[in-house]
Amino acid sequence: MKTSDFYYDLPQELIAQTPVEPRDSSRLMVVNRKNNTIEHKHFYDIIDSLNPGDCLIANDSRVLPARIYGTRSTGARVEFLLLKQVRNNVWECLAKPGKKAREGAEFTFGDIMSCKVLEVLEDGNRIVEFYCKDNFYTALEKVGQMPLPPYITEKLEDQERYQTVYSKELGSAAAPTAGLHFTPELMKRIEEKGVKIGYVTLHVGLGTFRPVKVEDVTKHKMHSEHYEVPQETANLIKETKRNGGRVIAVGTTSCRTLESVATEHNGEVVACEGFTDIFIYPGYKFKVLDGLITNFHLPESTLIMLVSAFADYDTIMNAYKTAVKEKYRFFSFGDAMLIE
Repeated sequence: MKTSDFYYDLPQELIAQTPVEPRDSSRLMVVNRKNNTIEHKHFYDIIDSLNPGDCLIANDSRVLPARIYGTRSTGARVEFLLLKQVRNNVWECLAKPGKKAREGAEFTFGDIMSCKVLEVLEDGNRIVEFYCKDNFYTALEKVGQMPLPPYITEKLEDQERYQTVYSKELGSAAAPTAGLHFTPELMKRIEEKGVKIGYVTLHVGLGTFRPVKVEDVTKHKMHSEHYEVPQETANLIKETKRNGGRVIAVGTTSCRTLESVATEHNGEVVACEGFTDIFIYPGYKFKVLDGLITNFHLPESTLIMLVSAFADYDTIMNAYKTAVKEKYRFFSFGDAMLIE
């Protein structure tokens, strides 16, 4: 398939700039793969599509305040965006403007933290070591800003709105946005219905937003991201499958985690951790998923390719066309889709 096959025309005004309140009042498109039908609901109605014995698997990664601004002794100011931890206080970062962040350059972040550029990688990213008196994450909370996606231009008043209500494991450069629609009250109602909720951790990298630059989809190289599946979650999935329930992933990150692990372990989800660069596009045979909750993704992105693999290409492209026509809100702070 070609990358251009996944293009759709999206009016700028449909890109959501701010989250809706309350979280679960966003719209929900329910796509039934078997009947090839589309229903228009609200996210709080998702409980009607869940059955006792099903399980939801969500990503509990928490977004780092990963955008920080450092100053050189010359007064030059550089923006660093933390991408991936290399070791202890050493991180791979984006630096802008890059010419001011050459190897050996040192920067301060007020009197809270300082850093030194150790290496400039081939792709232009920097390996940077940070120094601080406090714990690194404590210092980061003081100097960092939330790294909102480039298509969001309005200021976010409440930083917690770019975190899921169940986030706890610090490490992502971007939010697992399908989970932003859940409220504690909705989750409680879901569990009271007999639907269990389990968690995996996948730290989302900024590769999520990198465009596919090759026309032949199969030639695209995915970014690598760290994941962890606890024993409790592996047991829950096994028990759900054994009892005839459905495993429904909350978001593409949870999906990629489960499918990565199953690919490595003969179709089973086991407790483990590692890195994944799995690339799911039409033709992929799913090993775990029975349902998927997701947002509406960028044209020609790896995420719309993944969703097209799960539901069928024509079904998804028709759903996106319908979403544009019905004026759904798109991307991180936008509306949701349930594929069942």
